Amino acid sequence: MQITKAEFKCSSERIAQVPNDDLRDIAFIGRSNVGKSSLINMLTGRQGLAKVSGTPGKTRLINHFRINDAWYLVDLPGYGYARTSKTARGEFSKLISDYVLRCEKLHYLFVLVDIRLEPQRIDLRFIEMLGQNGVPFGIIFTKADKLSKAQREKSVERYRATLSEQWEELPPMLVSSSERGLGREEILAMIEDCLNG
Repeated sequence: MQITKAEFKCSSERIAQVPNDDLRDIAFIGRSNVGKSSLINMLTGRQGLAKVSGTPGKTRLINHFRINDAWYLVDLPGYGYARTSKTARGEFSKLISDYVLRCEKLHYLFVLVDIRLEPQRIDLRFIEMLGQNGVPFGIIFTKADKLSKAQREKSVERYRATLSEQWEELPPMLVSSSERGLGREEILAMIEDCLNG
């Protein structure tokens, strides 16, 4: 898939505000500071399309980007960031769960995880919720440039082993680096398959 056009469409505080049209949503989510905005910019080839911040918890709205006038790439708020107030965290999780579980436009969800870390409880809980509710998703490992090839493989294998304790069928797993453009073609090919499937 070639992305020839990518433009910001809107930010929504609740799912009633998401675009009301026939285009499907391919959404990206992960813990705060996992590198969602950088990945979105890398995939679209538009630096600055999604705002990159050194401050975790910056994306607090559902951001829709219209791609090739054919589908939406959706940047969801990060979850599990401790420095926001408990009320705000509650709102994030309600916004996230409303969108993920109730928005009919959601076609596929990519869960981003930092390849350098052991499987995190909050990611595993989120993945479990997706499985229980039948939400189609895949996992993208970010920041792969920070590890050697052998370390990357070991990290992915560790994730597979952890998930296979609870799952019979594992979700697709892709490895990416926004710095190096690693994984771009594979992710875009998978999005294309999802939209055509």
